Amino acid sequence: MIRTATPADIPAVHALIRELADYEKAPDEANATPEQLHEALFGERPAAYAHIAEDDTTGEAVGYALWFLNFSTWRGVHGIYLEDLYVRPEARGAGHGKALLTELARICVERGYERLEWSVLDWNTPSIAFYEALGARPQDEWTVYRLTDEALGALGGRA
Repeated sequence: MIRTATPADIPAVHALIRELADYEKAPDEANATPEQLHEALFGERPAAYAHIAEDDTTGEAVGYALWFLNFSTWRGVHGIYLEDLYVRPEARGAGHGKALLTELARICVERGYERLEWSVLDWNTPSIAFYEALGARPQDEWTVYRLTDEALGALGGRA
């Protein structure tokens, strides 16, 4: 079952984010706190949205999708950028990942959004195969750039 996350899901989402960071071999980089997640998802001006995949038998959260809106100047409409898609290893193969992506695609179609985009680590071949089987195609002509930490502060005027 896929459902929209509620404030009561913050501990589960936080735990799943930590698991994803471990899977992506970057546990020290996932520093978001439950309080930050609550503010981002349920604050006065939500910046992101989340859906939960539940085990059909236990009702336990076994996966999540966390996303936000982007905008295409070329198409003139919003799209969804999928920041995280994660399903616990023991729950993989049961359709939770596909159900989460299906829900986001449904939201895109319903709201007139024309893109559903995300990034995947180049070594994550199981996920790449899964995404390509759904019809997703890599955007190899683009290189992602990122400013963080000291470089962001220096450019932004922080001493």
